[in-house]
Amino acid sequence: MTVINAVSLREAMQALRDHPGARLVQGGTDLMVEVNFNRAAVNDVVALRQVNELRRWHVDDGTANGAGDSTNTVRIGAGVPYAEMERAPLSELVPALAQAARTVGSPQIRAAGSLGGNLGTCSPAGDGLPVLSALDATVHLQSIDSEREMSVHDFMVGVKKNARRPDEVIVAVTLPIVRGFQGYAKVGTRNAMVISAASACLVHDADAGTVRLALGAVGPTVVRARQAEAWLAGEASLRGAVSLDDSTAREFGRRAADECAPIDDHRSTAAYRRHAVAVLAERLVSRARDHAAGGAR
Repeated sequence: MTVINAVSLREAMQALRDHPGARLVQGGTDLMVEVNFNRAAVNDVVALRQVNELRRWHVDDGTANGAGDSTNTVRIGAGVPYAEMERAPLSELVPALAQAARTVGSPQIRAAGSLGGNLGTCSPAGDGLPVLSALDATVHLQSIDSEREMSVHDFMVGVKKNARRPDEVIVAVTLPIVRGFQGYAKVGTRNAMVISAASACLVHDADAGTVRLALGAVGPTVVRARQAEAWLAGEASLRGAVSLDDSTAREFGRRAADECAPIDDHRSTAAYRRHAVAVLAERLVSRARDHAAGGAR
């Protein structure tokens, strides 16, 4: 086994070029579980923990960058740990991401785990992925001689499968800074330090007048409930504040549940997952309404 502790992004990319098939390791929180249960074999390793370029984030102003609008985005390095996402100032910029980060394992796991690792593993139960989906995130990838960006929806292609090329490093994700309610919720077999049996992220864009809902652990990859989103846009007032009654919220949850494709496994049954999605979606959209009226998130 060859282990390369890269100290720069360029060194990591060159190592991938020199060692085809090497495993990229950011925090190792997903990989070591697979290794310990003999589900994964590790040959060559390129460790990214010391690559400081991956552990930075910054806010971009669309107007300043010549985008022609005033939309602000935040670019988060693939190695920024969840522990940093769960506290200000990142928690104020992307509240749903902070909520998801707080549910990721123990403090030790949150100090090591990152969005780059979540995207690299691409498990449908990854806590950060529904947030990226609901915010229509952009994934940035780079190799020694090229770089590209793609929608997170195109990046996630199946159960623990993604569109990263063997010589590429996931370097960052870009998220819009949205005015309006954001919420993340999940259910599992216990109240803490648990892999999701079902999860949901809802983002209300008060300026665009839209609600976006992404579901985790209930399909081969993260599911965007686009039909439920479109239905709600025709039934409720979403520009500015969310205005809907309890029956509309309940129907939104039911329609969201119809769009997922859960399975039975050791963590839950398909029937329970579908029920959980309906409840989570109803609760989140109700919280969006209450948030606009001055209630709690």
